[in-house]
Amino acid sequence: MTSSRRRRPTLDDVAEAVGVSRATVSNAYNRPDQLSAQLREQILRVAGELGYPGPNPTARSLATSRTGAIAFLLDSSLSAAFSDPALSITLDALAKTVEPTGNALLLLPGHEAQEGPPASRVLAAQADIAVAYSLADGTPALEAVRARGLPLVVIDQPPLPDTARVGCDDRGGASLAARHLVELGHRRFGILAAPRLSAVTSPFHGTRERLAGYLDTLAAAGITDISVTEAPWLSASTARAAATDLLTAAVRPTALLCMSDQLAFAAIAAAHRLGLRVPADVSIVGFDDTPQAAWSEPPLTTVRQDLAGKGRVAGELVMDLLAASPVPPPVELPVSLAVRESTAAI
Repeated sequence: MTSSRRRRPTLDDVAEAVGVSRATVSNAYNRPDQLSAQLREQILRVAGELGYPGPNPTARSLATSRTGAIAFLLDSSLSAAFSDPALSITLDALAKTVEPTGNALLLLPGHEAQEGPPASRVLAAQADIAVAYSLADGTPALEAVRARGLPLVVIDQPPLPDTARVGCDDRGGASLAARHLVELGHRRFGILAAPRLSAVTSPFHGTRERLAGYLDTLAAAGITDISVTEAPWLSASTARAAATDLLTAAVRPTALLCMSDQLAFAAIAAAHRLGLRVPADVSIVGFDDTPQAAWSEPPLTTVRQDLAGKGRVAGELVMDLLAASPVPPPVELPVSLAVRESTAAI
């Protein structure tokens, strides 16, 4: 007894069934903007009836020398990264921007002990372009991108040669926050900072810029005796412990400047545990204006940056570089201060 294996339908079979050219069927999958919605719907319907699954991605990659993947480089593990709503909003906007082009995101996480994914993982990644999100200056992952000759987009990092960049005015935003508290009469300040907090030596651009914005503005107001405590961005328990250290000092600050909303929420929780009222006993300011800021208790005064806009611009930069457009000048998005109920005059 013999059996024959059913032949897998091909793109040519779909073209013949619909009565169009092979190129037209290919456009239905790869360049849908070239067809009317009605014709594309007809092609996809007939393809489904025939059991045609679409172009073979491996064959298409060999033919075009493109993988259709965008390597997204993170400085931390995935669990830590996705605990950060600011990153989630930015990444979602980027994904939505590149989705119509058929490109997918390949996430390359880092580890808690290093700043970015291993260079070996970047060198082996099947991707056409890399996007680096707030990595440390000079991390081996960036050197690996360079070694491969991949186009590169950086988010919240210093400008690099031949690299597209988008970020926000970190220093200006920090200055807005500090000036707001000074104008409310505060003179005793604490800063809840991200790791590697020195404005001069931190390998993280955002940390340097935000801390410099705080310190410069306070110094201009004659305030130089400032307590600075380091806390991880995304560890709530460690951040609460760091805030508790600030709030139980012999000379307790009346205002806390926090480098992210997540740190500010931890500071509010620490204050409540100590029996301190926010803002009657201590005013607290965050940075980012994530959705939770508006409905925290109390609602958080914070520096607002356009997180979705940052992701959208990064996606547009990715598409421009993939189309071989010249590298544009760095894009810096503006910030503003959202004043809510976590700050008050002293």
